[in-house]
This record gives sequence, C-alpha cells and structure tokens, in this order.
Amino acid sequence: MYVVVSCSIVLDVFVPILPSGILVIAAATASAGAGSAVDAVGRVDVTASVDGGAPLAPVFSLLLCAATASVLGDMVAYRLAWRGGDRFDRAIGRSRRLTAAQRRLGTALTRGGGIVVVLARFAPAGRSVVSLGAGVAHRTVREFLPWSALAGLAWAAYSVSLGYFGGQWLGTSWVSTAVSAVALFGAGSAAAFLMRRPERGTAR
Repeated sequence: MYVVVSCSIVLDVFVPILPSGILVIAAATASAGAGSAVDAVGRVDVTASVDGGAPLAPVFSLLLCAATASVLGDMVAYRLAWRGGDRFDRAIGRSRRLTAAQRRLGTALTRGGGIVVVLARFAPAGRSVVSLGAGVAHRTVREFLPWSALAGLAWAAYSVSLGYFGGQWLGTSWVSTAVSAVALFGAGSAAAFLMRRPERGTAR
C-alpha cells in the first residue's frame, strides 16, 4: 500500500489528476480500522488505538511516507524544470495565469514568504506550477526546499488526520472516506482562493 501511495504522490506533480490525496486518506482510514474496537452499538473505543501504542505506528509511518514522497516529487520536477528551463519557460509564458503564478512565487521566495508554496500544495495543480516555476526561475535549493518540506508535511499531516480520525469517528466505511475527501477538496478550494487574491488585487 505504501509503495502505491508513494508513487502516486511523486507522480501527481506531473499528472495532477492522480488521486494521491484520496489514497492517503484511504490508507489512514484503514489504519484507524485496524486499531479501533467498535462495540455492539457502533461506538468507537479510541483508547484501544491510543493506549496500545502499536496501532499508531502505521499512521506515523504513512505520514512520513507521504511527506517524503511529496518533497521527492517536488524536487524531481524542480530539477527537470531547472535543466529544461527554456522549454518550460516558453510553456509557462503561453499562459497568463501560469506567468502570474510564477511571478508571485518569485516575489514570495525572495521576501522569505514562501507560504505560497504551502498553499499551493493544497490547491489543485498548484504544486505543479510552484515546483516547475521554481525550477524555471532557477530559484536556489536553499530557497525552495525548506518550504517544499513544510508544504509536504502540512499536506500529509492534514490528509492522514482526516483519514484516521474520520475512520475513528465514522468507522472504516465509504462514508468516512467520502467525508474526509470532501474536507480535503474544501481545503484545496480555500487554498486556490487565497492564491488568487494577490492577482485580483494587482489587477485593480
């Protein structure tokens, strides 16, 4: 399971339609089911997964795996864009939205405000724009990597938490996964909205 999740996370920087977030949630929900005891009336005994200690180990392993794969995918895209800068630059230049996003990224990293990298990790296709844009602009690893690591950890922690606690509270059913997925998409929509705000302000 971890291999599939990791590969999906690494590759979705190039193919954003891959359901890496859903896979992380599903894996976390399965971990919650393995560590929870449900009584006859459907109540979840959370202490079974906390006091025992062992059931939480797969959850932390999944979090570490997801965060590491996220950073690895970012750096692969960053390096490829760095080496093929002219080609990627022309592709970005054909899109006004991508050009604006690249400009905001450069400004944010220069000022030490790389929180845009963290927001982009949640926004649909935002991770791709940021990682490729940083490479095309030849931003240094020192500028980009710490924010990529923070973004990967934040995204992984949020996704794993949704799956784990959703599984604890709602049980390991499709309902739990669906509710967690809606919460993940909600965070993505909010991140996309926040990333667009500077562009609207500039347009005025």
